[in-house]
Amino acid sequence: MVLTDKQRSDLHAGVYDYFLSRGPEFAECAEALAKADADSCAANNGKRASTSTSTAPILEKKWTAVPRLQRRVLELERQMATNAKIHAHRTGGDGSGGSANPGGGMPGRERRMLPRPPAAHTLQSHSAVVTTVALHPVYTMAASGSEDGTIKLWDHESGEYLRTLKGHTNVVTCVDFSPKGGYLASTSTDLSIKIWDIQEYKCVRTLRGHDHTISAVRFVPPSIGALYLEKSENNAPGAEAAAGGSGSGVDPSLAGSKFLVTASRDQTVKFWDVETGFCDHTLSDHGDWVRCIAVRPASNNSAVGGSKGEEAAGGGEGNSQPASLALVATSGNDRTVYVYNAHDKREKVCELRGHDHVVESLSFLCSSLLPQKGGGPTAKPASGGASSSWDYLASGSRDRTVRLWSVANGGSCLMTFRAHENWVRSVLVHPSGNHVLSCGDDRSIRVFDIKSNRCLRTIEDAHPHFVTSIAMHHTLPILVSGGVDHTVKCWQLD
Repeated sequence: MVLTDKQRSDLHAGVYDYFLSRGPEFAECAEALAKADADSCAANNGKRASTSTSTAPILEKKWTAVPRLQRRVLELERQMATNAKIHAHRTGGDGSGGSANPGGGMPGRERRMLPRPPAAHTLQSHSAVVTTVALHPVYTMAASGSEDGTIKLWDHESGEYLRTLKGHTNVVTCVDFSPKGGYLASTSTDLSIKIWDIQEYKCVRTLRGHDHTISAVRFVPPSIGALYLEKSENNAPGAEAAAGGSGSGVDPSLAGSKFLVTASRDQTVKFWDVETGFCDHTLSDHGDWVRCIAVRPASNNSAVGGSKGEEAAGGGEGNSQPASLALVATSGNDRTVYVYNAHDKREKVCELRGHDHVVESLSFLCSSLLPQKGGGPTAKPASGGASSSWDYLASGSRDRTVRLWSVANGGSCLMTFRAHENWVRSVLVHPSGNHVLSCGDDRSIRVFDIKSNRCLRTIEDAHPHFVTSIAMHHTLPILVSGGVDHTVKCWQLD
């Protein structure tokens, strides 16, 4: 290695300084070096004389700094490798969370985006059972509702607590973010529905009308070509923050939805206009407590089931007319799943029967609630059948089973998974359309493979007590769960 004159001078000065610091034993070595390079050593003597306090020789400082920096480099390399695995979907995937290397983006095997232990973060702040969790469609934010009557917001990437929303006077039963993420809706056993502005962290509207416990709430996906969606595209970047002070309290263009749908123990399902706060429609088909709701956005070109008129409009293969309805599915203690058109007259599309006990949870394909173009993110046919994953509806029941249904052509049960050992409390259909995830009172989170009709992965003891709710982001590699142990856990996907 060739040193510059300055580097050589500093090296000699450092060695000379080290010899002097070692005492009489190294005095002769110091004198010999001073004779060989008088200029460097004389400059070093001047520096020592001007320094009043005794310090460690510069050579020792540099010598100990090298291994410390080497350790730091190794730590950063490990962090880079971990981050590359976590965010691989951003560089090589199709945005649906199904694959990390579909077209040669990221090297290595494809990522299935399935939860793996251990939990990345355990979020603790609630003082009672966590009843519900939800993920923000845009930000790395999670919301959790609890029997302590509060809603807490978290950053699921860092595991940090963000804010507590207080307003309900009893158990919070359900929370749901609006399609664009500007608002959060919540329901409670205090018979109220609240809409919260996420920018201002305040309640901007309270809805009342149910006569008993309100079990679930969802923002209704907008119809294709909704005027308020076009309006939002022209809004200034800061408009959402200013919306909290508007006269109506809720701006549909910033929410990405004009209606809420709620389910209640009073055996009804109600649709609410978020702008006016009025009940727009009431469905009374259920004969018992309605516990759960699932919603599916509309899409432009998916050959899925809907009303007969819509099927006729869709025509045959290759027809570009809209063929996929925005749907709302509901179920509960009467064990029957009803599927409705989310707009127009909200007529019934199909009825699904097969569970032997209370249905606790429903889920369509996990996706953005904004209208999909080209038939949704994963409208490919399932293995061995003509059904599209865009048609999938999963249900979890106290009969310990998870059922996968198709809502096309009047509805049918495709398969039943029987791996849980206790009540199934929450289900969701993976964004890829290849898996169904569920959790339950057996304290586990399970992943079922649709193609092979088997349990692919089980996270045993995901929580020390019953697992009450799970939520998965449609693009980010994150799944969150809530439990009776008062905690929220964040799970990374591999």
